[in-house]
Amino acid sequence: MNKPYILVTNDDGVHAPGVKALHEAVSTLGHAITVAPERDNSAVSHSLTMNRPLKVEQIASDVYSVNGTPTDCVTIALNKILESRPVLLVSGINPGGNLGDDISYSGTVSAAIEGTMYEIPSLAFSLAGNQPFDFTTAASVAWKMASMALAFKLPPRSLLNVNIPNCPAGDIQGVLFTRQGRRRYKDSIQETFDPWGRKHYWIGGGTVHWAEDEGSDEMAIRNQYISVTPIQLDLTNHIGLGYLQQYWKS
Repeated sequence: MNKPYILVTNDDGVHAPGVKALHEAVSTLGHAITVAPERDNSAVSHSLTMNRPLKVEQIASDVYSVNGTPTDCVTIALNKILESRPVLLVSGINPGGNLGDDISYSGTVSAAIEGTMYEIPSLAFSLAGNQPFDFTTAASVAWKMASMALAFKLPPRSLLNVNIPNCPAGDIQGVLFTRQGRRRYKDSIQETFDPWGRKHYWIGGGTVHWAEDEGSDEMAIRNQYISVTPIQLDLTNHIGLGYLQQYWKS
C-alpha cells in the first residue's frame, strides 16, 4: 500500500537546512515530497508569479525546485507534481521566528495559507531566536505536531503557525496555544548611497518593540515556550462588521 503524500515547502530555498530537516522529520509519517523555491524568497508574503512562466526542476529523489515563490510552489505541486492529494502540508523550518505582525510578510506562513485554501491541513514551523540555528529540536517538534494534525482535525479553514525557541530541548518550558502579538520596528529603513552619490533605501534590521501582551506568540517565545497559533483565512473583522451594520445604516 502506497504511503499518503505529505507536501513539504518553505521560503528560504530548496537547499536550506530547515526544509531538509523538516522533510526528514515527516518522512516517517508519509511519502514526503519537497517542492520549494530554487532560492531564498523570504518576506514575499502570499505572492504569485504571473508575469513570467515558471520552471520546475527535480534535483533529487522526492525533491523539486521552482523558480518562483512559496505560493507558486504549493499550487504547482498540488496541480502538476503530486499524483494525488496530500494529507498534510508542512512549511519551514524557518531560521528565525514568524511572530506577531510579521506573519503578514512571511512566505513560510503564506505557503501554509495556500495549502489551507486547498482545504489541506497545513502547518508552518519557525525556529525563533538568533544564529546559530540548531534544527534538531524543531524537527522533533514538527514531527509531533504533524502527527497530531494527522490524528486530529485542525480548526476549520485554519492553519497552525508554530514557533519553537532556538534552545536545547531541555530548556523548553512547554507548549502554549497563543494569539498573534503586535510589534513595531524603529530605524528599520537605512539610507545608503551608490558610487555616484545617489541615495537609496534599504529595508531591514532596526529595533523591534513588542506590546506587552499576555497570551501572545511573542510572549510565549520570550519565556521559552513553543507557541502554537491558529491562523484563519477569514480576514473579516466581525466586531467591525457588527459596528458598521449597527451605526452606519443609511
